Amino acid sequence: MKHVIRKVVIAIILLALVGGGAAWYLQRDSDQAVAFRMTKVTSGDLLISISATGTLEPEEVIDVGAQVAGQILTFGKDADGKSVDYGSRVDPNMVLARIDDSLYKAAAAEANAQIQQAKASLQVANANLDQARAKLYQAQRDWDRAQKLGSSEALAQTSYDSYKSAFETAQANVAVSEASILEAQASVAQTEAAGQRAKRNLDYCTIKSPVKGVIIDRRVNTGQTVVASLNAPSLFLLAKDLTRMQVWVAVNEADIGKIHAGQPVSFTVDAFPGQMFKGEVGKVRLNASMTQNVVTYTVEIITDNPSGRLLPYLTANVQFELDRRGNVLMAPNAALRWIPTADQIAPQVRDPAVAQGASSKLPDGANPQSAIRNPKSRGPQSGSASDSTTTQGTLWVLEGKYVRPIPVQVGQSDGSMTEIQGAGVTEGLEIVAGVQAKATTQADSTNPFAPRFPRGGPRGGGTGGAGGAGGPRGGSSPGGPPSRQ
Repeated sequence: MKHVIRKVVIAIILLALVGGGAAWYLQRDSDQAVAFRMTKVTSGDLLISISATGTLEPEEVIDVGAQVAGQILTFGKDADGKSVDYGSRVDPNMVLARIDDSLYKAAAAEANAQIQQAKASLQVANANLDQARAKLYQAQRDWDRAQKLGSSEALAQTSYDSYKSAFETAQANVAVSEASILEAQASVAQTEAAGQRAKRNLDYCTIKSPVKGVIIDRRVNTGQTVVASLNAPSLFLLAKDLTRMQVWVAVNEADIGKIHAGQPVSFTVDAFPGQMFKGEVGKVRLNASMTQNVVTYTVEIITDNPSGRLLPYLTANVQFELDRRGNVLMAPNAALRWIPTADQIAPQVRDPAVAQGASSKLPDGANPQSAIRNPKSRGPQSGSASDSTTTQGTLWVLEGKYVRPIPVQVGQSDGSMTEIQGAGVTEGLEIVAGVQAKATTQADSTNPFAPRFPRGGPRGGGTGGAGGAGGPRGGSSPGGPPSRQ
């Protein structure tokens, strides 16, 4: 009988131990330890800017075209003696290309022949005028004598009328000869103009550089035929001066009011990572564009390029400098945005109701800041005299297993860091940026979906063995590996 009672007691003790262990394990798994994610207050220069994306453009670009039609015969030589191509340096009046001028030479020769013919016609008209004037002189003398004699027996009436008619005809012939001279002179001027046009068209067959610059685009090849009709075909794109560049940036209408001429700008290009380039705003173009109801303005930024490293049409990541704060204390924006729960705040600074355990969690929609005792410690409230560029914020520092608030004045921000000021805030001060749950097992830290096992690992099917009951080497389980004994 005593033997049976002893077995029952042992069984009860064993059940109690197993139940207590299971309860402890479940409680351990359900109560995750909470760790705070820490960061530090830093000091340095804070740049407040507007970010935008633009394209590098040459300051002055000239589109060199053809004013006549024809086939490209050859290209000229650049300043280095090489055939004109992409990147060639050219000087003013340097030959870029030659177009077939056979037809234009023939037209120029024809125009010259017409000029000579018109000049010959002018000489004939001058000779006719001289002849007409001589006839007029003779007719006038005859008419003068006839008038002295009058109509009498010495001069018949018919002769008298004949002299008068000859004189009047001679006057008319002189007028006609003078008109012929004017006509011949106009013909000469017309043919000379046609000759100048033909000569100019012949000259257009030789494409020359209008300015000193660099060829950034060659749009034709040898043997290609260009046709000039209403629009002149483009042959070359010439950048006048690549030591001065522009960045064309599209700025949203919400930010355009902060941009002004002379404003400092910094930008980077993907071609030279890590290198910062400087410039300044040249002008804001007023011809805004609208894309999907978004209005943007083009801003021209002027920058120097003495080394020629900046190439046309590179993409530039631009920062318009609105303000620069030097040697100020800064905190990450995440630390200023983070708000603890009421049970994470140190008891001595909690609201009395929270400190007495009335509620460890705030009601839905309540502000966790209300759990802090003496809200006036957070700094001036609205309506108080303070800097218009600063607002009030709170940082949290670790105090044991709780956090304690530090009121600060919040200034300018660059999007990731914010200027701060406050009593007790110094460089290197550790502040809380958030919380993170500690993983209690290796399985939790590697895979949150992995099954949880007792500390000894998966239970074996037998009892005893080298690893003890339930250990990884404790007997064999159905379908599992055999025990190694």
